[in-house]
Amino acid sequence: MRSLTDTEANVIATLLAARPERERERLRQIGVARSTYYAVRRRAYVEGWLQDRYIPDPSRLGRPYATFVVSRPFADRVSDLGRPVRKCGPPTVLWSNPQLALGVFFHARPEDGSTVIKGWEEGRITASNVGVTVDVRGPTVPVYFDFEGLWDHLTGAPGTLSYPHGIGGVPEEEGPVPLTPHSIWAFGNLLNRPFRERERGEDGHQLGVFGLPFSERRLLARGWVTHRVLLNPSRIPPYLGRSLGRVFLIVGTARPEAKPDVLFARLTRECRVFPFLYVASPDRWLIGGLGGEPAPGAAGDDRHERAPVLPTIRESLEAIQIFQEPASTLSMSIDHRYDQLVPSRPSSSR
Repeated sequence: MRSLTDTEANVIATLLAARPERERERLRQIGVARSTYYAVRRRAYVEGWLQDRYIPDPSRLGRPYATFVVSRPFADRVSDLGRPVRKCGPPTVLWSNPQLALGVFFHARPEDGSTVIKGWEEGRITASNVGVTVDVRGPTVPVYFDFEGLWDHLTGAPGTLSYPHGIGGVPEEEGPVPLTPHSIWAFGNLLNRPFRERERGEDGHQLGVFGLPFSERRLLARGWVTHRVLLNPSRIPPYLGRSLGRVFLIVGTARPEAKPDVLFARLTRECRVFPFLYVASPDRWLIGGLGGEPAPGAAGDDRHERAPVLPTIRESLEAIQIFQEPASTLSMSIDHRYDQLVPSRPSSSR
């Protein structure tokens, strides 16, 4: 696999920020001609390095709870992981290979998450599972498949524009907002747009709010849906001898005095580690990261200038389990399919 050029790496950093109003300023900073930028952008989408999604606040769709499941599947049952689960439906996100699976489910009640693990175990689909269920109306998922921080660190960018992006976080005082038939249509059309355009042979790049119908722009303006640019770790080439070739998933039980925001700050500031996934329930946390050993002398090799990661995590978590697999072996078989969360008839968004 060839390595990325400096221009490609810088354009990817700009795209991952998903901030169209700052695009002109970012292009000025990285010194890339607009024509070059557009050529690299198209290449990034055509090659599958990046993909765009419209990610909803799931509580607006009557799914205020999320369950993240890390599993060891039976090798001959991996294809069954994507089947619908009672009360939850199919996973919204599913990364899997014969050794490891990460599934994300959104559901209406907190107890519904246990049906995922129960169904996989009773169906002899998985040998072991560890799940984290959270209420996304709180600050429980401050980082949700956000790759800007780690990419900017990899490339030596001066800082991030948008990291971290989470999911949910509806203030309790807002309360539920009923969904009308038209808003259900707008949700469904917007969330399905990246897949529909891919089917038409387009590269999949979305322009945020530009060119959208008013009803869909309104969802974005209200914060009910967010336009995001996601990195595909199984396809992204290395840069300057450094790659994001391994996926790490760390699950642990929170120590009595541990605070999620404190650990996150220490990871990013002291350890120079930027999780793409950070989930914190009252008793169990999940941290997702990407990494790989840099080549000797590679740019950005600061292993001796940062605090060690695992000892830092141990100060906040115990009973820690670490899962890791080469990113190239993981199939993104269900790739952020939020359109399946849209109800078929009007209901309360609670």
